[in-house]
Amino acid sequence: MKNNLIAVIVTNGVEDVELTSPREALVAAGYKLCLIGQRAGEIIQGKKGTPFLIDRGIDDVMPEEFCALLIPGGFSPDQLRGDQRFVDFTKAFFEQKRPIFAICHGPQLFIQAGLADQLHLTAYKTVQPDLAYAGATVEDQAVVVSDNLITSRNPDDLPDFNQAIVAALT
Repeated sequence: MKNNLIAVIVTNGVEDVELTSPREALVAAGYKLCLIGQRAGEIIQGKKGTPFLIDRGIDDVMPEEFCALLIPGGFSPDQLRGDQRFVDFTKAFFEQKRPIFAICHGPQLFIQAGLADQLHLTAYKTVQPDLAYAGATVEDQAVVVSDNLITSRNPDDLPDFNQAIVAALT
């Protein structure tokens, strides 16, 4: 049986729609999402006030359990990159060549993981220069697909992002 579980690393300040919209698209395509945060059972708040229940704590998961990783934007990625456990979790997906989907500020984690200089991607307009300074090849496009990495810029790009991530898994 095909693994259909997708890891979503997230904390307070996530851009609500950058979690809810991809989740709807992926669930409609037959996938399940597991929200991973500091602790299982914790309720975090999105930037717009949406509450999200954390399914599992970062200390209780292994990348091998999941078929892909989703990193929504907002303020969440900046907080997550300060915690080495989330950085290592993200880096493991790259090392194992598993699909990674990141939107908006999500690619900030790639800088902390020391991966930027190997990547071709996009991100939110204020994150793009940081990625370029770290050595990434950055394009200002709605979606950039590069090997197992799919990135997008902002909520306006969600229709294209959602289509690309579902297509990558099917």
